[in-house]
Amino acid sequence: MTSTLISANSSRSQDDPKTQASQAADRIALSFCDLDEFEEGLLPVLRHFMMSLAEPERQSWQFAYKIAAERWGETLGLPVANALFKLIQFTSKARRVTFNAIDPLAIEDRGFVTRDERAFLRMLHHRGRDETGRARDAVADVSACTMDPDVIRAGLSFADRFPAGDRASKYSPGRPHLQLVR
Repeated sequence: MTSTLISANSSRSQDDPKTQASQAADRIALSFCDLDEFEEGLLPVLRHFMMSLAEPERQSWQFAYKIAAERWGETLGLPVANALFKLIQFTSKARRVTFNAIDPLAIEDRGFVTRDERAFLRMLHHRGRDETGRARDAVADVSACTMDPDVIRAGLSFADRFPAGDRASKYSPGRPHLQLVR
């Protein structure tokens, strides 16, 4: 049972035995990542965007937006997907190595993440909770130690728009509420 990894900066190499062996070693159980429900919901969106970068002809970005809209509603889901894609693009450009992601259509692998996916989600996890030191380490990990300012800005922007943890309770991303002001 081997799944296909997709790499944003290279094509698939599913027939290569070395690639297949490294795929098994690269997978980590999602349950070990200590993510909240929102962050776990970002994973299929992330994977579809990564596939879109690796194989543009498949237009997998459409599935990413559709999943985000179905999960969080159009009002919140589409801005989440848009901000996430911006961060993914900057991250892919900043890295000197390819970003490995699990094929979003591989049903048997939905409970796992690659090291790169985990680093990316960890970056969002710590940014969203305003844990600067840990977020800085995660940015270095996900950007292959480039500490790219575009990745940092896009990550901060994402965290500001979609906070997590204690910050999320103060933020109500639902529908706008009208108030009568006298």
